[in-house]
Amino acid sequence: MFDPFGPIVPQPGGSGQHPFAGRWWLAVSGLLLCTLAFSILVPTTTRSTPPPQMTLSYSAFLAQVQANNVKTARLSGSTASGLFKKSYLDSGSGQSYPGYTTTLLPVADPGLVPLLIGHRVEMTGDDQTPSAWLQMLGPLLPTLLLLLAFGLFYMVMGARSRRGQRDISSVGQSHARLYTEERPNTTFADVAGVESAKSELSQEVDFLRNAWTYQRPGARIPKGALLVGPPGTGKTLLARAVAGEARVPFFSISATEFVEVFVGVGASRVRDLFEKAKAAAPCIIFIDEIDAIGRRRDSGRLGGSNDEREQTLNQLLVAMDGFEPNQAVIVLAATNRPDVLDPALLRPGRFDRQITAETPDRRGREAILRVHTRTIPLAPDVQLAALAQATPGMSGADLANLANEAALNAARRNATRVAASDFDEALDRITLGAEGPALLNAEERRTVAYHEGGHALVACLLPDTDPVHRVTITPRGRSLGVTQFRPADERRTYRRDYLLQRMAVGLGGRVAEELACEEITSGAQDDLQRVTHMARTMVMELGMAEDLGPQYFGGPGDDAPGGRGYSPWEPRAYSEETARRIDAAVRRLIDDAHERARTLLVEHRATLDAIAGALLREESLDRAELAALVRRSMSGASTAEPQPLPRTARQDTVDAAARYVESREPAQASR
Repeated sequence: MFDPFGPIVPQPGGSGQHPFAGRWWLAVSGLLLCTLAFSILVPTTTRSTPPPQMTLSYSAFLAQVQANNVKTARLSGSTASGLFKKSYLDSGSGQSYPGYTTTLLPVADPGLVPLLIGHRVEMTGDDQTPSAWLQMLGPLLPTLLLLLAFGLFYMVMGARSRRGQRDISSVGQSHARLYTEERPNTTFADVAGVESAKSELSQEVDFLRNAWTYQRPGARIPKGALLVGPPGTGKTLLARAVAGEARVPFFSISATEFVEVFVGVGASRVRDLFEKAKAAAPCIIFIDEIDAIGRRRDSGRLGGSNDEREQTLNQLLVAMDGFEPNQAVIVLAATNRPDVLDPALLRPGRFDRQITAETPDRRGREAILRVHTRTIPLAPDVQLAALAQATPGMSGADLANLANEAALNAARRNATRVAASDFDEALDRITLGAEGPALLNAEERRTVAYHEGGHALVACLLPDTDPVHRVTITPRGRSLGVTQFRPADERRTYRRDYLLQRMAVGLGGRVAEELACEEITSGAQDDLQRVTHMARTMVMELGMAEDLGPQYFGGPGDDAPGGRGYSPWEPRAYSEETARRIDAAVRRLIDDAHERARTLLVEHRATLDAIAGALLREESLDRAELAALVRRSMSGASTAEPQPLPRTARQDTVDAAARYVESREPAQASR
């Protein structure tokens, strides 16, 4: 039902009734007043439906009276109407009328009434005198209606004003969502791959369930725990699992919900949140993305300060200090940028523990895949252990997306089970991008074949690089071709020689273009970006430059006070001479990697031509095919594989592309 005054919303400290509750008499009085006015202004009299009437002129009416054909006459101020004794026949329309109506003369006719009496006409009249109620209330009625309108307007505006005051008073209230023990949506059984984090959070849950066990020997319950890790590693999922396992009230809020335009609102919300938490103790408070309010306070610096955020942070620090020593309230927070948090937030007594959620290892990825495929029917050929080995570096969110993409692939095939091929296709789509149309420009295909062949051959010739899983010249995503590497296992640390070899592999495509295509192209842009970033990281952050020694010169994340030259408002922590030496060291590493790749490809040019020719024919080579091709070529065995096309004029016309596609069709069919 439509409510013109808005819904009935329970307000804090209120009864939850409508603003007009208790004032029913005003509404009733207004209704009675309107009814009275209507009854006075519009008198109701019951009348029967009049018969059809003929409109006569006044002279015709007098003629009918004199002819004794008028039976009744009802006289009013300006009209007369009634019935004929014998129906009047209209000569124009041929229709007869039992009644009549006429308009009296504006000047009173003194002979009309005697004429009607003389012809025995029954006369009646309408009383035009106003009623006593109308005579009494007529002058006052407009005033009463105006007062009624003003009263209703005052009631509506008063209700809106009170509602607005309640809304303003609720601005400083916390927007945290409360989860009670009846809503355990997620438990630790739904979380995998972060066993150490689960173990530490299990202790936090046990603190709340059995607080007396820890307080008896004099232990103090930790006040806060900070979940730290890269995006997608399950920090928020762990907090939800704590909510499901703790069986205590759980307040969940994002740090961005504290900050508003008005200074002081965030601090008020922090106070309100902790007051609710103390009233509901034992309980847990979870603050997601705490770096939104917990960043290092930078007052007085060139970049200025954010008063609202800093006041919110100050209030959070005070609130965490305000807990009683053994008060069973634990604060959980999550961030992927612990380096930017204020030191006062991380000191003991506030966030006592930092729980790390790292990218899972192979066994962790297998456990995560088992969790995310519990509701997915799998075909017998799906091996989750092999799939976990093929996905190094993927986080829990990436693996969940992989399982969902595989299920979508199976749905597109109208299959009832998800096969291994669905997972392979989903993995290629996630890591390489969607497959695009084949290249038709023969010269462009040749350039891409040599480029990807250069990456693959340098990787095969160097001893410590990751093995090549597949090389293809089929466009994937924004790349015209891809050389895919798949390491045998995770690497936690990287040796200097391994990084140098990766730089040489990255420049192998550019060097192959220089050797085989006589000129360079724009296809090596991403390779150059990666190699340059790796070289600068080795020099500035890892201390791997021989002439600079083991020094740290800063990194992209150093945007806090004490940063090393990456902050726009702080000077670099090293001299211009050191900056020139850093640039020279970076250039030296890149030049060495370029020369290393060039030496290998010049020495094994025949193998490079063989790989490029195979890619032009087959478009894709897997690990076994590539290894066999390299072994045959390096052993000098004669092969029946044709050499790559010689470089000619640009063959980018439609006819040349069509002839090339037709020549490839038998090879594709035989494969």
